[in-house]
Amino acid sequence: MSDLTLKNTVAQWLADPVGERVLTEMLTEAGAGVGSLAPAKRLSLARLVKLSRGKLSAETAEALVARAAELRAAAGPGAAPAGVAPEVASAAPETSPEPAEWVESISPGRFAGQTVVVTGAASGIGRATASRVAREGGRVVAVDMTAVGLDELATELGQDGTLPEGAAVVPVVADITDDAAVAEVLQAAGGQVHALANVAGIMDRFAAVHTVDDATWERVFAVNVTGTMRLMRAVVPGMLQAADGRIVNVASEAGLRGSASGAAYTASKHAVVGLTKNAAFMYTGTGVRVNAVAPGGVATGMQPRDVDEFGMDRVQSAMGIMADIAMPEQLAASITFLLSTDSTNVNGQVLASDGGWSAA
Repeated sequence: MSDLTLKNTVAQWLADPVGERVLTEMLTEAGAGVGSLAPAKRLSLARLVKLSRGKLSAETAEALVARAAELRAAAGPGAAPAGVAPEVASAAPETSPEPAEWVESISPGRFAGQTVVVTGAASGIGRATASRVAREGGRVVAVDMTAVGLDELATELGQDGTLPEGAAVVPVVADITDDAAVAEVLQAAGGQVHALANVAGIMDRFAAVHTVDDATWERVFAVNVTGTMRLMRAVVPGMLQAADGRIVNVASEAGLRGSASGAAYTASKHAVVGLTKNAAFMYTGTGVRVNAVAPGGVATGMQPRDVDEFGMDRVQSAMGIMADIAMPEQLAASITFLLSTDSTNVNGQVLASDGGWSAA
């Protein structure tokens, strides 16, 4: 077998007896098992480092590569490394063709001449969505509470020369739960808002009803539901006047099932689905269309704090059917389709962009 590198996927590491041993050693030391890597099996070790936000450092990953090489070298050509049965070491792992890695494909000019408001734009899905709209010619009003992330986005797109003429990123630091801040967003948009992507959202603690605290419940609903509603309420009058507008609300797999998160987050995302469908019905025939996207597992770095052990244990018991983790850019592809005029005949739908998780 050839040496394992940072370019090999998690699946390739696990299929290699030495790689599986090295990963198992690392995870055991951290109090976890190899099953925890299942959603990330198609990610390379290098990509996993980047997405883990420090949980798997570059130094640790390089140490894994060195450890695997050390074990193979110590065993000698054709020999089984210590701790690995000879019949296992010599057996070629069963492999099946891996799907080709998805590559983002920009549609030039798709948002030319349009102003698009994107919330949660400092990181994750929101950032990927804002970036794609801008690179496809749109003027993006990028909204978030994190100024640093917004500045990084604007600088990144401005410096690499990827923005076409007329495209721009307008950063707005704002709390979408505050009416005054929402007014600032509308002012920054100026004139007509052609599309709105409500991406901003926060997780809960995975707490069940009997352990959820009022502060978590109220904060989750304030951001995920009330903030979403207030942005919609702000832009819809202009869209109605122009007889044109597209709104995409980001729901979640937790808006489709009860086994993906805690009580607060699950209830809030079900509310987002209801808000989406009601608005779609109310504005049918006006030129304003409202849809939602329900992501599954996405590598965004959004992690709950002070996790409720009872709730997390229950949710993890259902995670075996979860599809592979997606990249934020993959969700941006789904969202920007609905934001664009290409989705002309789609209204009131919840697009499950979850790799098939909701089909299980």
